Amino acid sequence: MGHTLWFDQHKAANEPILGGKNASLGILTMAGLPVPPGFAVSADAYRKAFADSGVDAQINALMLEVDPKDSSGVARIGNAVREVVLSLDLPAWLDDQLRAAYTELCGRCGTDDLPVAVRSSATCEDQPDASFAGEHDTYLWIRGADAVAQHLLRCWSSLYTDRAICYRKQMNYAEDGVAMSVGIQQMVLPRSAGVAFTLNPLNGDRSQVAIDAAWGLGEAVVSGSVTPDNFLVDKVMFEITRRTISSKGIEHTLGDHDTIVEVEITDERRDAPSLTDDEVRAVARLARRAEKHYGCPQDVEWAIDPSREDGVNVVLLQSRPETVWSRKKQNRVDGSGDTYASMVHNLMHPHTAPSTSHC
Repeated sequence: MGHTLWFDQHKAANEPILGGKNASLGILTMAGLPVPPGFAVSADAYRKAFADSGVDAQINALMLEVDPKDSSGVARIGNAVREVVLSLDLPAWLDDQLRAAYTELCGRCGTDDLPVAVRSSATCEDQPDASFAGEHDTYLWIRGADAVAQHLLRCWSSLYTDRAICYRKQMNYAEDGVAMSVGIQQMVLPRSAGVAFTLNPLNGDRSQVAIDAAWGLGEAVVSGSVTPDNFLVDKVMFEITRRTISSKGIEHTLGDHDTIVEVEITDERRDAPSLTDDEVRAVARLARRAEKHYGCPQDVEWAIDPSREDGVNVVLLQSRPETVWSRKKQNRVDGSGDTYASMVHNLMHPHTAPSTSHC
């Protein structure tokens, strides 16, 4: 078996070497949901490249010294490990497979120089008892085989950021066996994007879908750099039961030289809804389909892709298990004292409150 695994040829037997994110993309693609095309580089490729080069032994020796209570020590060791990883030359067997797969993806999408997202997918992430959302790196709008190979190494190295090291220690994940798969996926330049939860984040009500939306790439919503529009949608009738349209001052979009830039939003769009009512319902239906497929509440990343010509302009970028309310008894609470934004932050980053250090 090769080390590049296509989402549209997903097999359950490969899930242990795909990590949570890439396994989910394969599962959802095979379920017929509108996922942008792509492939994964397996976690076995990570393990083999490190073992063959001796990098794994260097990393293991450094990680033995980690004390999560010593933030300066974590920073020093993490930096040393990342330097070791980034200095690695991709072995020829992996470089050849990666370039062949990227060339094929370009052909499938009808361009010779396809921009892609290069996404980390660790074997320990998106487990039912933890969420590694935000702990590992994703790189957007990467173009060309050389750049894809460089960012593959950067994703591998992000397994050893300070925050990822600390979180694994806090969650008692053993370092041996942890590995990184990397997804290579067609880039979407959305008009609007955001997240959806297949429950109400204020009270855990599973009869509703909660949607956060803003203009441009979803990074503005995920990072909290903009106050998004909020919608609540009934799961059965798909009626919009609540809408809060925010003043959205900035958006993340594509700038010069394939860079993602933050720009100010024009006055006529600042206070306008970032989704039409039909799009709100389409996002809710998409999130509901993901939940039905997995059989549990989901935390979904989505985008409105204006370039699609098949009439389905909502695409699914990621779906992971919701990890806050799913751990609690399904009793309704009033949510008093918590703002909607803070509840959404805690759902997306449940291991840390906004004011708490990752270490």
